[in-house]
Amino acid sequence: MIKKTVILFAFAIAIISCNKPTETKEFKTAYVDTSKLMEEATEAKDIEAKYKDKSKVMGNQLEAEVARFKAEAASFKKNAMANGQTWAQQKGAELSQREQELSYAQQAMLQQLQQESGAEMDSLVIGYRKMLKEYGREKGYDYIYGSGEASPSILYAKDNYDITAEIIKKVNDKYKSTGKKESEPKEAKK
Repeated sequence: MIKKTVILFAFAIAIISCNKPTETKEFKTAYVDTSKLMEEATEAKDIEAKYKDKSKVMGNQLEAEVARFKAEAASFKKNAMANGQTWAQQKGAELSQREQELSYAQQAMLQQLQQESGAEMDSLVIGYRKMLKEYGREKGYDYIYGSGEASPSILYAKDNYDITAEIIKKVNDKYKSTGKKESEPKEAKK
């Protein structure tokens, strides 16, 4: 008898809990196109322009050395017969070594630029993530997803969830408020 009562009681609880309406919470979600953010954010543009200019300056210095090397190589070809085989071998070895040094210098320059710009961009991304957390809390979002070419974290989203323009405005406003100037258009610099 007690067994039947316990079973009936358990069955009644199961029926009651099945009929109980379930609580559902609507989540406030949005996403940011991270590729677009990095393309349109003023600070990211400034970092890119800075390293483009630095690359140009360093490249010009290297190009001058390459031009001197090419001139020496051309002179070597003209003078090789006149100065003899011993001279040609010695000068050829020197030119080969200089060519290798120039190649190493180019690789070192590229590596230096990549490391420096990579560190600045990493720092920028960390700042943007922190700002997005604050923005999400402030606006009451449950989730903010990132989409973009590099590492999309969503496969589909309705356009009305895209808050990229708001985020770009916020990061640009914050960057301007620190006293930094927006990148000048290319024509204005000339």
